[in-house]
Amino acid sequence: MSANFHQTKPLRILFIHHSCGGQLLADLGNDEGTNCIYRTHPNGGGLRARLEQNFYSVHEASYGSRIGEDTDIFDWPPKFQNDMEKILACDSQDARHVNGCQNNIVVFKSCFPNNEFQSEGRPPGNAAGPELTVWNARAAYTALLDEFQKHPEVLFICVTPPPLAPKSVQQPLWKRLAKKTLGRSDPRVAGARLAHEFNNWLSGSNGWLKDGQPANVAVFDYYDILTGYGTSDFSKYPTGDGHDSHPSREGNRKAAEAFLPFLDRAVRRAGLDREQQPAENQEITSNV
Repeated sequence: MSANFHQTKPLRILFIHHSCGGQLLADLGNDEGTNCIYRTHPNGGGLRARLEQNFYSVHEASYGSRIGEDTDIFDWPPKFQNDMEKILACDSQDARHVNGCQNNIVVFKSCFPNNEFQSEGRPPGNAAGPELTVWNARAAYTALLDEFQKHPEVLFICVTPPPLAPKSVQQPLWKRLAKKTLGRSDPRVAGARLAHEFNNWLSGSNGWLKDGQPANVAVFDYYDILTGYGTSDFSKYPTGDGHDSHPSREGNRKAAEAFLPFLDRAVRRAGLDREQQPAENQEITSNV
């Protein structure tokens, strides 16, 4: 059960997402919604309802808005650098809150194509990419921290990109035989291993947020939950008979159940609950 932190009014959360995030938030039901902002969906995890029942006010930006478009890893640094004021004021899509209100919490998530890593790359990496390497991705997330520290009154939550489905689109037999003859390995397998490596850095206590700093940034490990808590490099909860990387209803339900207690801890640690100051350097993890 969520603690309401003795707040006098709900904390405002903006989720910036595409299809997987919209399905995680949605209630279970038919596909109802536009621009990946769903009221109900067959893969619905019910996260929006859980949050609203526990004193959080949920707002969304997705396809069709300046804030919600472009959510790949290399899009985040310029988005937060150039549009932070619009992000903090966002009510829905590009509409602003009335009376000058701003969001207390910003949740941002890239989608599963951002786990199609091409190589390890070279340090220190390039925050602008464009090649999706582990080191370039590290550089992009590292560049975000300076922007987030400018707004200590706001909690920023990175949701790790969901893993890839275990099955790829079936290729013609002659192509599969040719690859086998030439001794070529499946690039999806190598890319998935790199994705696992990157996710461990992004969510680990010795990685992106080493020593738990800054206090107003946290990582919700969606990837870890969907890989069976790291037991696979691929999704344990795919759809489309294992070919579709969109998480299933079961996977989204598990993630929604883990998100609320994670969020409550992150809120306390960030000091958004002014009556219950957080313990210093308390590690925030979704794996509970």
